[in-house]
Amino acid sequence: MSKGFAYDLDDEKILEYMKLSTEDKLRWLEEINELTQAALSDREKRFLELLRAGEVDLPEE
Repeated sequence: MSKGFAYDLDDEKILEYMKLSTEDKLRWLEEINELTQAALSDREKRFLELLRAGEVDLPEE
């Protein structure tokens, strides 16, 4: 994979998340978004936007 990002989750974490109500999932998402917006600089936020859009080339391993 040369652009974007990927990550792995344990099956237990996925099952735990699946048990949450829709309201709890949305609340969790909102809290993570608020934390991210508060903690990152404008430059870091822009980098994440580019990463999500697949516009950042990652170095070859």
